[in-house]
Amino acid sequence: MNLGFIGLGNMGNPMAVNLIKAGHKVTVHDLRRESGTNLLEMGADWADTPKDTVPGNEVVFTSLPGPREVDAVVLGEDGVLQGAGKGSIYVDLSTNSPNAIRRVHQICAEKGVAVMDAPVSGGVTGAAAGTLALMVGGDQAVFDRIRPALGAMGSHVVYCGAIGAGMIVKLCNNLVSMGNGVLLAEALTLGVKAGVDLAVLSDVMSNSSGASYRLTNSFCNSLFKGNTAPGFATALAAKDVRLATDLGRELGVPMDLSNLVDQRHVEALFRGWGAFDSVVVAYLQEEKAGVQLRIPGL
Repeated sequence: MNLGFIGLGNMGNPMAVNLIKAGHKVTVHDLRRESGTNLLEMGADWADTPKDTVPGNEVVFTSLPGPREVDAVVLGEDGVLQGAGKGSIYVDLSTNSPNAIRRVHQICAEKGVAVMDAPVSGGVTGAAAGTLALMVGGDQAVFDRIRPALGAMGSHVVYCGAIGAGMIVKLCNNLVSMGNGVLLAEALTLGVKAGVDLAVLSDVMSNSSGASYRLTNSFCNSLFKGNTAPGFATALAAKDVRLATDLGRELGVPMDLSNLVDQRHVEALFRGWGAFDSVVVAYLQEEKAGVQLRIPGL
């Protein structure tokens, strides 16, 4: 397929790499041309504006930080919609607000442009390996048409329902993941302060009912090593948690624990940790408990 791809950051770049490796012809755009150097070396074409990613391409993807950036890239001056026409397909891989993507869908539909939401999960490692989970919302016939491209980026591609359904599933998933991180930090600092070796505690929990992806992947690969390089940045985690709690308020769903998780992420942002991996939220618990969760030699 001929594809456009906008947003070549930590997630977008490796996803675009996998599209090229799968044999798709890709046109790329980012605010920083140097972000696409490796892709251009692989044979990708460069577009000077989001609008320029559309001509000659069957689908245009975006991988962007959030709703504001998506609106600007799709609906703004020299945006995707200005270059699109009847039959064009736009797919948002970002984690966005369900209402925001529905609004984009409605505006684009007036011009005959199909919009799909397809947020991803699996972090930078999954993006590089092509093993992401993709949660897709929109018209099922369009989903069937673009599935070969989606399959090049992820190994678990799921049609979730009408437009916005993918975003809802992703927000629920990330809310649980970030909530697990906060609870894990409390449980682990408790165990360590009570005298148990962290490596032992982590090993047992990873192979018992307390196991979670947050423990066996994020904490073991980042927190326990003291590694704060962003696999999933705190600013993005905070944004996702807030989108989820906002949705809860909109729908009248009680979310007592989720709002506590939200505030913990707000505190981490206030500390200036937004660019660090989201595991740094556990540092707040470490400070309060007087315990550091590190495993030497891991």
